[in-house]
Amino acid sequence: MTAQVSTTHLTNILSSARQRTLELLDGLNGEQLVGPKQPILNPMIWEIGHVAWFHEFFILRQEYGNAPLLDRGDLLYDSIAVAHDTRWDLPVYPLVEMKDYMTRVFDQLVDRLDGGLASERDSYLYQFTTFHEDMHDEAFTWARQTLAYPTPNFKDDGPRVSRDPISGEISGDACIPGGALRMGSEPTDAFVFDNEKWAREIQVFPFKMAKVPVTCGQFAEFVEDGGYETDGLWTEDGLRWRREIGAKFPVYWKRDAAGGWKVRSFDIWDDIDLDKPVVHVNWHEANAFCKWAGRRLPTEAEWEFAATMCPGRDGTFVKSEYPWGNSPITGLRANTDGFELGCAAVSDYSAGDNAWGCRQLIGNVWEWTADTFNPFDGFSPDDYKEYSKPLFGTTKVLRGGSWATRSRYIDAKYRNYFGPQRSDIFCGFRTCAND
Repeated sequence: MTAQVSTTHLTNILSSARQRTLELLDGLNGEQLVGPKQPILNPMIWEIGHVAWFHEFFILRQEYGNAPLLDRGDLLYDSIAVAHDTRWDLPVYPLVEMKDYMTRVFDQLVDRLDGGLASERDSYLYQFTTFHEDMHDEAFTWARQTLAYPTPNFKDDGPRVSRDPISGEISGDACIPGGALRMGSEPTDAFVFDNEKWAREIQVFPFKMAKVPVTCGQFAEFVEDGGYETDGLWTEDGLRWRREIGAKFPVYWKRDAAGGWKVRSFDIWDDIDLDKPVVHVNWHEANAFCKWAGRRLPTEAEWEFAATMCPGRDGTFVKSEYPWGNSPITGLRANTDGFELGCAAVSDYSAGDNAWGCRQLIGNVWEWTADTFNPFDGFSPDDYKEYSKPLFGTTKVLRGGSWATRSRYIDAKYRNYFGPQRSDIFCGFRTCAND
């Protein structure tokens, strides 16, 4: 059951998500809003229509029976019915009309919220559709990175706590004791995504997990040591991917004149920062690095244990929402919400450590796990039936969120999922010691 929340909260998060969407359109011309046809992207001019249509369809129309606000909305913006490859060729509405549509949907959504506590149903639908917009905003952000568009400008839309600029050296492994874990979400949790249903108890054996994600400096050693040329480090699928695209180093790296490395952030090439986590590496690359280093990726259960279990007073463990406990995410604990406009050094955000000294389990980079994305026992789809089910069995699980992920929906139980070949997302990884 979704916890009831205030209508003021729902209005605020709707407004915040819409502000971010519009900020991500700023500075782009008509050609950039369409962009090149790529399997990992959507044309942004289509995607903003889809985001507004999604709010309208699931709340105003499907739940409350309102008439459609667009004559051709269902034909253009239903992502399940409209084939991906056709989205560049559709007769979509021009930007000025789409912005008007976005405003009309927003106004009708807000007008329905008349103060006080929202119903359980509205609490779920308004939050889920807003989180859906948040996810697309992160996709808009990595699309701007993919296409080397200018760095976006995000205006702060709420109170934040700035991170402590003082950080200390951190390295090595944390010894995680393992134990019983209720993996997943409970029916009593405040908000649940369908692929988190339902928690069941599993036993996690003791393991050693790196305190921080793999850095650019560590990954550069793998590259320099011939990691991309050593076939034995790669799975069969990884070899096929590497050969098809001719990968020799991470996608946004290049050599400089002195033989070092530069990395591209949006449209700017800069010297690589060896102390930041490596980002934009796919599952195949992460797995090959692990084999080269004599280590492995954490399982999804190990990752959730490390990120949620806190020692209690009686020697047992208590499950929490975050590595540090149940206090909400702030800018002191995690690099989220996009305002840093990139990754921080792996030594930053010590206030977000778990009980054993693992840092940045939340924020900075999504972290690949070893596991394929599959349903938990008791899974059933929610209103958006295609949210998870079509991706079971073919994608890999990532955990923890990135610097561009909105903190309002991420916690240590949240499961993200992408194909193992995807490096355009803000993804990195941390390693575990082999048993």
